[in-house]
Amino acid sequence: MPDKSKKNYMLSSVKNALRILNSFSIETPEKRVSDLAFELGIGKSTVSRLLSTLASEGYVMKEGDNQKYRLGLQILALNSIVTSQLEINHAALPVLKELVRDTGEAALISILEDEVVYIEQMEGSHPDPVLTYVGGRNPVHCTSEGKLLLAFHEAANIKRILANGLTAYTPKTVTDPRILRKQLADIRETGFCYCESEYMEDIVSYAAPIKDYSKGVVAALTLVVPVQRLQHQPLINVQKKIMKAANEISKNLGYFGP
Repeated sequence: MPDKSKKNYMLSSVKNALRILNSFSIETPEKRVSDLAFELGIGKSTVSRLLSTLASEGYVMKEGDNQKYRLGLQILALNSIVTSQLEINHAALPVLKELVRDTGEAALISILEDEVVYIEQMEGSHPDPVLTYVGGRNPVHCTSEGKLLLAFHEAANIKRILANGLTAYTPKTVTDPRILRKQLADIRETGFCYCESEYMEDIVSYAAPIKDYSKGVVAALTLVVPVQRLQHQPLINVQKKIMKAANEISKNLGYFGP
């Protein structure tokens, strides 16, 4: 039986850690343990312990010998991620609308964070519900966007993700790392990925890379189509449309290339 008191303690610690981070401002960028304890109504020992944990992860840092803390560089790293996502969303929206209007199918923008994370979506003209949501996560190895993003990722990350095991979701899910590595090599060659019923039965998805000014792949554009409508969306036509759309978004992000 779960220990509710332990769970509540952990949740309380997380909440207090977030309260500490939120207490810093432009007006008060530095604070002592005693300042935070008084302001937030938390014991000094608790504040000190939480600050030590936050400091170990780079979210706060101590200013010299004056016993004052300020926000750490890890906060800037998170800010850059959020800013990058906002830039991608802004660059993608008009192109996404045109692609959905042209195909009638749902379109998604995603990034890779060990799993596929969706940062933008748009429903098609058909009544089918979009199978995820902004902020939602899906596996990497059995989705077209996951495979595509993984294909252009660092070799060390590919090795680490494959080492975690490849769960079978349908009879078509690829669970052999050797086969998946071959698929990733093909994706790097073609710049396109197609998956049918690998994560969800009777669902086909097509993905193309979104690049930025550095010419690196920063996101994936995906079109999702139920199998029963495949005859209305021949692969070659969809491939041309989604790669054209992904290239337009890339240009909006400052990418210049073939």
